[in-house]
Amino acid sequence: MLQFYFLSILMNAIAGYLLFFGSDSDLREFKCGYSVTEDKFRLVVGILSALTGFFKILSPVQGDVPVIGDFIPAVAGLLCGFILFIQYYRSRSSTNDSESGEKVNKFLTSNRKLIAAAAMVAAVLHFIFPGVLLL
Repeated sequence: MLQFYFLSILMNAIAGYLLFFGSDSDLREFKCGYSVTEDKFRLVVGILSALTGFFKILSPVQGDVPVIGDFIPAVAGLLCGFILFIQYYRSRSSTNDSESGEKVNKFLTSNRKLIAAAAMVAAVLHFIFPGVLLL
C-alpha cells in the first residue's frame, strides 16, 4: 500500500532524526512547538515507527516482492521504534533489568547513532528510488 510506503519514509526520517540529534541541545525544538526530548513525543514516534515497520513487512507495494521488497526500511523502522520505546521505558522504570535485557539495551544504545543514520539514509533512498528491491 502506498500509504505505508509514505509512512515508512516519514517515520524513518523522524525517528532517525530523534535518535541522531535528540540529545543535542541545539536541535531540540520543532516549529510546531514539540521538544524532541519530551518523553511522550518520543514514545509516540517510537510506537508509530515500529507499527509502520511491522505493517511495511506485511503489505508490500503492489508488484513488489513480499517481505523482501521493503526489508531495509521496515527493519530500520522497527529498530528505531524499539530503541525509542526502550529509552522511554528506561527513563520511567525504577526496577533493575535482567542481565540479558541489559546486554540488548547496551547494544542498542551504543549503536543508536549508527541505526539512526541507517534509518535516515533508508528514508532518503526509499523516497528517491521507489522501485529498487530491498529499498
